[in-house]
This record gives sequence, structure tokens and C-alpha cells, in this order.
Amino acid sequence: MNKIWLIMMLLSTAVLLIVNPSITITSMIDASSSALELCISLCAVYAIWLGILEILEQSGLSNKLAKLIRPIIKKLFPHAKEETQKDIAINLSANMLGLGNAATPYGIKAMRGLDDGSGIANSSMIMLMIINACSIQLIPTTTIGLRATAGSTNPSDIILPTLISSFMACGIGIFLGVICNKIYVSIKKKRSKT
Repeated sequence: MNKIWLIMMLLSTAVLLIVNPSITITSMIDASSSALELCISLCAVYAIWLGILEILEQSGLSNKLAKLIRPIIKKLFPHAKEETQKDIAINLSANMLGLGNAATPYGIKAMRGLDDGSGIANSSMIMLMIINACSIQLIPTTTIGLRATAGSTNPSDIILPTLISSFMACGIGIFLGVICNKIYVSIKKKRSKT
């Protein structure tokens, strides 16, 4: 994959040098400064929410949140241990706040907790992947931050459409995951009988 990106970068630079060599360096510097400005503006958003997540962890509220959504987690992840359920709860709550990067470490810990050591993804691991891919966004903080940085007059007007679409995507994803798992189990049973 790195070779593909290298080839694309070299080809685009070569074409830019041939077509309009005077703006090559200027374009690279402008793009780099824009990327740096975006990173700095998003650092503030992530610092606030990562701090809130750390406070949740230290105060024990993450354990209470895990207990609150435990019925849902037990239904979706029937073989998960208590520590894994807590990691799933924190992962889900970070995703609900639109903090995919902050959710990643807890998602990895939860995935390790769900691993049965077979080297093959089990149904609980697949369900966690589905929920993370379709994650319900209550507050899409990263997108709001990007829109604010880009100069949007009302960066938070995407909350309702994001909420509706993420609920639908997550519901459909969970439904299809359960159906596919049932089909897989029935095929596996038929093969074991023959």
C-alpha cells in the first residue's frame, strides 16, 4: 500500500512540475500549513473530550455507565467478561460523543477481551466491529470541529441528521450481523452433521 501512495505522490508531483512548475512548492507549503492549522484546532476539541473521558474513568462513572447499558451489552456480547463489558461501554460512549480516536484504545482492549484465542474472529468480535463502524453519534464533535474550522456559520446543525442516520445504520448493521451469524451457525451445524 505504501508503494501505491508513493507512486501517486511522485506522479502528481511530476505532473504538477510539468503543467505549472511555479506553483509546485507554493501548493505544497499551503497544503502543509492548512493541515497544521487543522490539527491544532482539533487538538483543543480532543483535549476537552479526552479529559472528560479520563474524569469518567477516574470517578467511576464509566463503571456506572457500563452497568446502565449492561443489558444491551449482555444481549449483544453474551460471552464478554465484566472488564471487557466496561471497555465496550467506554468505547461506545466515546463513539457516541463523536470521538473515534479516543474510542480506539478501549475498542482494542475490548477486542482483546472478546478474543477466544482461536485466531478467528468470533461473533462477538464481529458485532463490536459492526457497532464501531456504524457507531451512533449523539454529538459528532470531530465533524463539528471540522465545520467550525472551515468557517461554517452553524457547525452544529448536522446533529439531528447525524443522529438519525447513525441510529439507522447501527440498527441495520446489528440486524444484518445477527442474521449473518445465524446463517453461519446453521451452515456450520449442517456441515458437522455430514
